[in-house]
Parts: sequence; structure tokens; C-alpha cells
Amino acid sequence: MARFGINPEGTLGISVTTLRKIAKEIGKDHELAQELWESGIHEARILAALVDIPKEVTVKQAEAWLKEIDSWDVCDQLMMNLFDKTSFAYKKAIEWSKRKAEFEKRAGYALMASLAFHDKKADDSQIELFFPLIIEASTDERNFVKKAVNWALRQIGKRNMALNKGAIAISNEIINNFPESKSAKWIAKDALKELQDDKTIQRINNKEIRIS
Repeated sequence: MARFGINPEGTLGISVTTLRKIAKEIGKDHELAQELWESGIHEARILAALVDIPKEVTVKQAEAWLKEIDSWDVCDQLMMNLFDKTSFAYKKAIEWSKRKAEFEKRAGYALMASLAFHDKKADDSQIELFFPLIIEASTDERNFVKKAVNWALRQIGKRNMALNKGAIAISNEIINNFPESKSAKWIAKDALKELQDDKTIQRINNKEIRIS
């Protein structure tokens, strides 16, 4: 786990697949989620994200949990399984993306990626608000930040053809604006590789046909 950049402290070595099975058996339980998180155990915190109830999560809780994140996988699981379903998800995605602390900043972009994937009802204009923030953070050389920025850009670009074109344009803008930044170059070129791939385009077109 340490080899993959996961903090091994307080870690039991239980897979996410197993944790999902446990969460399904438990069901939703807000109070249990608090106890699991407070245990400080790595997998228990991922389980907390899986069993908590989004409607009962307060901003105070979200901020408190955010401050205690010490591993990228806990960060991502929290954003994908819980915080992206809260009423304040968009507000926090924007707010956290401007934070200085590495995992707090990552959380903002992981939340953007999760919203782009999960929130099927959001208008393109709502998702497009993330583009300037992606450009802004593209020169951040920290590994956990740049990978989340790239993730957000790719996920937005795979949502539909309009956003695909927008994400491609943003990628090219990043390359042109920050030619000396290794991080910006990697974020943009890696995104373009996937967003311009024929298989990606085909999947998006097929999805749009099904929706229509």
C-alpha cells in the first residue's frame, strides 16, 4: 500500500471490494459512520463513507473529516461515495480546490470528478464552472493534486460531446499557457490522449444516443 502512496499507518489491508460487501450488509447508519471515522482506522474510514447518510452530513462534519484525511484513497472514496451526494457538494468542490493543504486541495478536484460522473441531472454550465479552477491548479507539481486535477478534466470531458470539446480546448489552453510546467504538460497531454481517443468518442456518442 505504501508503494501506491497510501499511508500504511492504522491500515488493516482490507480491500475496497470487501468493504463494499460489508457496507451492503450493514446498510446506511449515520451514527455508526461517526464511530467508524473516529476509530482512525484506514479501512473503517472508507467504510464510514460507504454507510453514512448524505442528507445527514453537515458542513461541520465534512470540514472536520477533510482535515483528518491522510491518504489519497480515503480522500477519493469519501468524495465518490458520500460528499458528492450532499447538498453543498458543488460549493465545497470550488472552495476546497483553492485550499493549500495537499489532501484538501485534492478533495476539491476529486469532488469535481465525482460530480461529473455521478450527477446526471447537472447542466453543462454547472460543470463548466470547474474549468477555470482546473487551469488554475494545473501548475501544482504535487503528485496527489495534479493527478486529481487530471482526473477531474478527463471525467468532465467524458460526460458528453459538448463537454468533451470543452475539456479538449481547456487542455490545449493549459499547454499553451504553461509550456514550462511539467505538471501542466502532463495533466493536459494525458487528458487529451483519452479524450481524443476513438473509443472514448464512441462511448460518449453511444451514451447520447441511449439518452435521446
